[in-house]
Amino acid sequence: MILFFNSNLPLNNTTKTFLILYLIVFVMVHPIAKQIVPPLCRIWLRKASGLENIPKNDTFIAAANHSSYYETLLLPSIIVSVLNKKIHALVNSYYWSKPLTRFFLNIWEQIPVFVEKEKGSKEKNNRAFEKAVSYLNKNELVMVFPEGRRNYEGKLGKGYNGVAILALKSKKPVLPIGVIDSHKVLPKGAILPRFARCEVKIGKPMYFNYHYNKTITQKNLGIITRRIMKEIAKLIGQKYNY
Repeated sequence: MILFFNSNLPLNNTTKTFLILYLIVFVMVHPIAKQIVPPLCRIWLRKASGLENIPKNDTFIAAANHSSYYETLLLPSIIVSVLNKKIHALVNSYYWSKPLTRFFLNIWEQIPVFVEKEKGSKEKNNRAFEKAVSYLNKNELVMVFPEGRRNYEGKLGKGYNGVAILALKSKKPVLPIGVIDSHKVLPKGAILPRFARCEVKIGKPMYFNYHYNKTITQKNLGIITRRIMKEIAKLIGQKYNY
């Protein structure tokens, strides 16, 4: 993988870290990698609980708090060790602006999402949701970080309504996941993990049947997003105050 990081390429440490982790996740589709990567991840994993809550007979949306790029490797490695399904992540469109990351993200069928200030973001994000729903309908999984960005101190930030929109459009359950201390394993700007361990807690799947056949409104989206975020907060021992 180091061969990809020629000093002449315009990649900063953040992009390098992101690319390294997604390369590892990608090779997990290889049978040998599936045996190697999860045990490797557990070097920096103190404990993983709630594995029995992962749905075995349905697709779902994995929703987790986000304080480190390490979660983009750790969570798929845990889920892949239980299920043999492909995982698609909603990823900031920024990473498509660099040719190298764009190339691999497209190969891996990751889904770009766009910030509101970007021109045409609403239409582009609608297409992103449609693509995510199509993967879920193909018996594949989708992973989202509702906060939309990393919180480098490990504190739970505000969740945005994208996860609720996806839950209602797909009518699939949301699997809340709480990650504790991942920002200590791979802090901002670091390429290699530190000598620290994190913990993962997986909650019970959340269904929103009551809302499925109703008109999607901002009020309903807010209610669902808060429910999801409060469940994640409970898993990591924090309060959600938004």
